[in-house]
Amino acid sequence: MPQYKLQVPRISDAVAASLEKRILEGSLKPGDRLPPERELAAELGVSRPSLREAIQKLASKGMLQSRQGGGTYVTNRLESTFLDPWQEMLGAHPTLREDLLEFRRMLEGQAAEWAAERATDEDLTRLTQAFDAMNDAFEADDLDRRSSADITFHQAIGEATHNALIGHLSAALLRLMQDNIRFNLGELSSIPAATTLLKSQHAAIHAAIVERRPAAARAAAETHIDFVRETLAQSLRSAARRETATRRLHTDFSETFSS
Repeated sequence: MPQYKLQVPRISDAVAASLEKRILEGSLKPGDRLPPERELAAELGVSRPSLREAIQKLASKGMLQSRQGGGTYVTNRLESTFLDPWQEMLGAHPTLREDLLEFRRMLEGQAAEWAAERATDEDLTRLTQAFDAMNDAFEADDLDRRSSADITFHQAIGEATHNALIGHLSAALLRLMQDNIRFNLGELSSIPAATTLLKSQHAAIHAAIVERRPAAARAAAETHIDFVRETLAQSLRSAARRETATRRLHTDFSETFSS
């Protein structure tokens, strides 16, 4: 009779799988520093040598990185593969902004719908905290703070879907569009009532998710992106007209002066 040996997983493999799961689900985000070795080993109930071996495994996969001066940090490898080439393309081809907004509409509509269906109470608490922080930021005359708070709110929705791909793709897309989001908010701030409308749109998304109304959440998210796209397009057309008018004025002035 053949003898079968039970394959017992190595402790370091189990620890590596646990840390990798935290990275995938977004509990550990790019740039986060792992707790000190002694604390993390105690939390996981393993020896420090096993923990070190697990960290080395994830470092070899490019998911963790030790930095000079101490500390082990989560890398952005899961998102950089998508982010890096598109960052360069967006800079070279500004017309891609429209494509990004179109894609963002599709992604965020689905994310809002699933968040309304799947969010835990803890997710809803985090989402509400992000929503409140965003409202506070919109009261301040600081575009960096506004854009950062806006991104945090939308990322909280992506993570509340409990879909690892949506969570990480949403994070990558929002980072790709960070400068664009800041530009959008700057342009929209010059339009009367735009800030009030943006706040009401975010409130509609937040309310639909918290009240667990998936269809309403999707519709609110899509309405928000539609407003941003159309209002931004109008603002850019107005800016182009102003530039044309300014060039004509200078040309006319030069011709009059020379004659």
